[in-house]
Amino acid sequence: MTDTIFAPATAAGRAAVAVVRLSGPRSGAAVRALAGVLPSPRQATVRTLRGGEGRGIDQALVLWFEGPASYTGEDCAEFHVHGGPAVVASLLEALAALGLRLAEPGEFTRRAFENGKLDLAQAEGVADLIEAETEAQRRQALDQLGGALGQAQARWRDRLIEALAMFEAAVDFPDEEVPADVAARARPALSDLADELEQALVDVKRGERVREGFRIALVGAPNAGKSTILNALARREAAIVTATPGTTRDVIEVPMRLAGYKVLVADTAGLRDTADEIEAEGVRRARRWAEEADLRVWVVDGASQAPATVPDLHPHDLCVINKADLEPGAETGYALVEARALNVEVHRVSAWKPADIAALEQTLESRVVEALAGADPPAATRLRHRELLAEALERVQHALALEDDLELAAEDVRLASRALDRITGRIDPEEVLGRVFSSFCIGK
Repeated sequence: MTDTIFAPATAAGRAAVAVVRLSGPRSGAAVRALAGVLPSPRQATVRTLRGGEGRGIDQALVLWFEGPASYTGEDCAEFHVHGGPAVVASLLEALAALGLRLAEPGEFTRRAFENGKLDLAQAEGVADLIEAETEAQRRQALDQLGGALGQAQARWRDRLIEALAMFEAAVDFPDEEVPADVAARARPALSDLADELEQALVDVKRGERVREGFRIALVGAPNAGKSTILNALARREAAIVTATPGTTRDVIEVPMRLAGYKVLVADTAGLRDTADEIEAEGVRRARRWAEEADLRVWVVDGASQAPATVPDLHPHDLCVINKADLEPGAETGYALVEARALNVEVHRVSAWKPADIAALEQTLESRVVEALAGADPPAATRLRHRELLAEALERVQHALALEDDLELAAEDVRLASRALDRITGRIDPEEVLGRVFSSFCIGK
């Protein structure tokens, strides 16, 4: 934190403009050394940058941000130079010659967190916003950057501190003027909080899928047409299509966008018993991918006479009877019976007909929207958030189950608060005592 760091803020390569950022106590001195003067804060100024021995580097737009009114909370500066690689390299060399250090990955945002400009969840929102590929990802990341998760965590934490204050008041000050039912007053708030945490855990899966992509697995027997359907959906030859059974021997993942959401569609090895070691491994991977998928699409060879190979499906999955332009075979009947028994929706398509693929794509879009859309973006969006929310919920539920041992219940509430606090990275134990004294006038 005592170093002054610098780094390009724009992507490498030729561009019209490149931005190089500085942060740290020597930022002002570095600007003076290169630009000659320190501009007024937050006012863009055109200056000729000069390196060692007065050699010109470039004519640049210079911005000065005096801490703490900056992204990192420290003195910061930006040089907007022409985007040629040689210009950027010369500027970076000049900054290094002044004794500044090249920033490590994420160090500017790390300093913003250390200086209280962002909490951990907001810092993760910065990363998500940079990586956003779809409109849904952008909205979700911007919401998190705006502090949605931190605000929710603050509400939950406030209830925990209130409950902890009541428990500790009953335990530590039994002879003071504390109401006899003070501990019992904490339980309704904790019960409501447990309900909210359970809902947050449901929502966090939706947030993870918006970030990482909704996973759709095409599963079924060899030669059912999975690869053909994948290519039709992707509008390119992503998978090899041949008449030889077992052509696909690994999972082929194709990212695409459906209804504004990122989706990963996977073509998997045909499900069958085989002595071929390579194909058997492909079948194992296919089953594992399908187990973890959000939606399984069971592709059936509608013209085959063989019994249908039924994968492990759920009622909300989809059955696609392919080759609908051919004479129906026995497999179609088997598939219909199994699909009805599992309450699985059935579609008949011909993978070669654009209208059929468009209808299938529309169905997939509706499934994605149904799974991921909501009134508001989820506050929690990562596995880390889910694990901490689950830990906090477990502690709250344990505290509610303790009828008589207030000390253990208080410890559970305290641990729940710490779990929630790790989401954003902050807690102040003194708030607990402050709430006790202000609420119950202890020691008056």
